[in-house]
Amino acid sequence: MSDVLHKLPEFIGNHLALAALFLILLLAIIVMEILTLFRKYKELTPAGLTLLINREGPLMVDLSAYADYEKAHVPGSRHVAMSQFDPEHKDLAKAKDVPVVLIDKDGRGASSKAAQRLVKAGFAKVYTLGGGVLAWQQAQLPVAKGKNP
Repeated sequence: MSDVLHKLPEFIGNHLALAALFLILLLAIIVMEILTLFRKYKELTPAGLTLLINREGPLMVDLSAYADYEKAHVPGSRHVAMSQFDPEHKDLAKAKDVPVVLIDKDGRGASSKAAQRLVKAGFAKVYTLGGGVLAWQQAQLPVAKGKNP
């Protein structure tokens, strides 16, 4: 181990661009983790969502494209197009004290943006499903198909 530490300054001197790229990536990861710790909503795993469903009966909003929603969605979730998602809507505004879970197809964007909007609108318990419906399916949990109930 001490041999590696003695050669490290020489390696960094010979590969300055590589060392700089490593530091930039390391800082980016640290910043992302810090931002994740301080955001006002939580990300759930499929098992965590199952637990929340069984304990608190959350309002589940699926923001996937309608065609994706019809193919597969978490049972009990309601479809809302992201373009029509409004935290101030009268039906949604009634649920400010109820846990709200936002779901999208793959957990990569729509649910996080909507969660930020809900937190800003004063919702107390906001969650997203990490990995979206795809993670739900990979966990081999049941899916529903078709339109809103």
